[in-house]
Amino acid sequence: MTRKSIIKPMLLSAVLATSTVGLSGCGYNNLQSQDEQVTAAWSEVVNQYQRRSDLVPNLVKVVQQYADQEQEVFTQVAEARSRAGSINITPEVLNDPQAMERYAEAQAQMGGALSRLMAVSERYPELKSDALFQDLQAQLEGTENRITVARNRYIQEVQGYNTTVRQFPTNITAKVFGMDTKPNFTVANEEEISTAPTVDFGDDEATAQ
Repeated sequence: MTRKSIIKPMLLSAVLATSTVGLSGCGYNNLQSQDEQVTAAWSEVVNQYQRRSDLVPNLVKVVQQYADQEQEVFTQVAEARSRAGSINITPEVLNDPQAMERYAEAQAQMGGALSRLMAVSERYPELKSDALFQDLQAQLEGTENRITVARNRYIQEVQGYNTTVRQFPTNITAKVFGMDTKPNFTVANEEEISTAPTVDFGDDEATAQ
C-alpha cells in the first residue's frame, strides 16, 4: 500500500469528522431531532383521533336501539366522520397551514357531532342506563382526555422546533436545508384545549343542541 493510498482515507475521515462537528455546531442535528419529535407527537394526535373515530359505529349502533327516530343526529355524525376520515394525513400536512386548518376543523366538527349524539341519551332513560352505552361513554371520555394530552404535547413540540428554526445561528442552517417553521393549532384551539374537557352531556347541553 502506497503512502498516497493511506493519506486519502485519512483525509476523507478528517473531512467527514469536520463536517459532522460543523453540522452539530450549527444546530443541524438538533433541528433534525426536534423535527422527529414533532412528527412523533403528531402521530399520537392522529392515533387518538382515530381511536375516537373507531368508537363511533358502536356508539351509533347502541343509540339507535333506543332512539332510532333521531335520524338527523345519526346523519350528522356519519357526515362528520366521513369528512374527518377523508383528509389524508401525511408528513406534508405538518408543513401546510391550510391542510392543518382543514384537519383541525374536521375534527372539531366530529367532536360537535358526537356531543349531539351523546346528548340524545338525556331524552331516553333506558339508553342512559344501558351498560354498553355507559362503557362507550367512559371510553369516549378517556379518549377525549388523551386527545387533549396529545394535542398539548404537539403544540409544545412545534413551539420548540419553531423557536430553534428562528433563532440565530440555527436559522441559517434551517434556511440552507429548507427547514421552515411548522403550522400549529390556532390560538382559539389552544385556548379550547388548555384544560381537559369533561364529557358531561347533561340536560342543559341537550337543550342547547
